[in-house]
Amino acid sequence: MRAPDFWSEPGALARVLAPFGAAVDLAGGLRRALARPVACGLPVVCVGNLVAGGAGKTPVARALARRLAANGTPVRFLTRGYGGRAAGPLRVDPARHGALEVGDEALLLAADAPTWLARDRAAGARAIARDAPGDGPGQGPGVIVMDDGFQNPSIEKDLALLVIDGAYGLGNEKVMPAGPLRETLARGLARADAVVILGEDRKDIARRMGVGLPILEADLVPSPDAPDLAGRKVLAFAGIGRPEKFFATLENAGVELAETRSFPDHHPYRPAEIEALVERARALGALPVTTEKDRVRLPADLAKHVEVLPVEVAWRDPKALDRLLARLPSHG
Repeated sequence: MRAPDFWSEPGALARVLAPFGAAVDLAGGLRRALARPVACGLPVVCVGNLVAGGAGKTPVARALARRLAANGTPVRFLTRGYGGRAAGPLRVDPARHGALEVGDEALLLAADAPTWLARDRAAGARAIARDAPGDGPGQGPGVIVMDDGFQNPSIEKDLALLVIDGAYGLGNEKVMPAGPLRETLARGLARADAVVILGEDRKDIARRMGVGLPILEADLVPSPDAPDLAGRKVLAFAGIGRPEKFFATLENAGVELAETRSFPDHHPYRPAEIEALVERARALGALPVTTEKDRVRLPADLAKHVEVLPVEVAWRDPKALDRLLARLPSHG
């Protein structure tokens, strides 16, 4: 799904749809008020957002997991598996599962740490607590990092982070279908422990977050093992929530964007589409480049013709992140 243009700025259509958005927000609030969250016995870090689409939750979840692991804390991911058919709970096996079954995000997470997929998040958390063997003598499963699920009330969360795209902000600040928000800003901030602003804060988000709520600033940058594309002419394409974020990362890396193509989030690429993109890149004298998330959805025999630029989150103040993670209960 691509976000409608009117979600970006206030307008007449958003005002017409605002009552429907108010109803959606009220229903979500009632659902959370009536819910009885379960404690799974492990600390849970939830990485979510307020805006439908790609704020950068998965890169932030991966970065948090790396930070925890570097500090000696075993991590297990829990994800819903958007774009896949499987309902779970199941442990994701990249050697056995494909994007059509478990979704692209689950495969990315599983490359970093043991990952469970479950549409029923509480059942998934219980499966992790029951089945995760630990990473060594005397170690338990450690911490669950939940990719998305901020609005899901079924699990008790020990630390809840809201990720906001600094360039896009909150759009027109209306709740769906009038705008991109899953709930109002006030409702979301009331349950958040911190806000992560990804990229330059062009919408002055930090100033509006209120006193006392930690603000973590970070950037998406090419991973250390990424190919050096500086000065290269590329045809960039992406089927993620906000492809513009990927294109901006390429430009910041010194890439010459000959052409860009955007596809819907979780788009299942057909061979003919990739063949056409490769041929177009050849005609432009450019290199076809996409994201890690898109790579797992490419037809296997055509993926070799496409370069991938892996990205990661770079924290502007890593010590601020460590102070936040220190709030977690014992996770040994």
